[in-house]
Amino acid sequence: MKIGYPCINQTLDCSSSRTFRLASYSEQRLIETVSQNLACLQRILEYNVANGLLFFRLTSDLVPFASHEINQYNWQQHFKPQFRELGNYIKQHQLRISMHPDQFVVLNSPNPQTVKNSIAELAYQGSVLDLMELDTTAKLQIHGGGAYGDKGSAIARFAEVYHTQLPDAVKARLCVENDDRTYSLLDCLRLHELTGMPIIFDNLHHECVNNGEPMREAVEIAASTWHPERDGILMMDYSAQAPAERRGKHVQSISESLFHDFLVETEGLDMDIMLEIKDKEASALKAVAVASELGRL
Repeated sequence: MKIGYPCINQTLDCSSSRTFRLASYSEQRLIETVSQNLACLQRILEYNVANGLLFFRLTSDLVPFASHEINQYNWQQHFKPQFRELGNYIKQHQLRISMHPDQFVVLNSPNPQTVKNSIAELAYQGSVLDLMELDTTAKLQIHGGGAYGDKGSAIARFAEVYHTQLPDAVKARLCVENDDRTYSLLDCLRLHELTGMPIIFDNLHHECVNNGEPMREAVEIAASTWHPERDGILMMDYSAQAPAERRGKHVQSISESLFHDFLVETEGLDMDIMLEIKDKEASALKAVAVASELGRL
């Protein structure tokens, strides 16, 4: 088991997601910003290795406006050595890496422009992992999208876009996550059956929307969709409900007792856990300590 957190390290004095306004776009501004982002990412990865946090989600903003038509610069070639160096560090220290595009990535949208933009964003993020020369256990994570009044048709539309429009390099990394409003674990299982995509399991979302599956059974279902050699072991998102907040809102800091109980309930199941908890690495360090005590690391 590897445990980690997404995108932002709150201990360090740098960000790997620096950006700028579209109106002030220039190639020089792009080069300066990406250079700063990649340098900070190296520092974050070094912090993670030093602290036993071996799962990390890269920010979508490493390269500002990478999938926007305004960006015609060949940043892939310009930064190829830096991406390869980062990838070598990741492989040397056996880190697990993922990316999670923003909510505007919707493959089953009835709007063709939205689908086109979504594919461009996925192609950008997949290219980051390719430039790092990471294998296909480094994943791109998206949600099922909308139901648009007919979930069956929306699922079929997702599968059609997957098979007819997505680049193979994206398909090799793409995973679907159960969400807290529309796409349950079983809906994602249907998408898996149509596409072969593994399912990233989210425990809090499962508590919000489910078909009655107990937590351990739900984890087992999701884990069964992962091909060990091609995909690696199950990736999952872990969080808990924030008190007195809307259903599905992530908690500020981890409850070590709840996390302990989750690990006990899933004893014997292999998974890498991404903590979607607001205080980031602070909770991740606590989670590593709990998992270590239980012999899960």
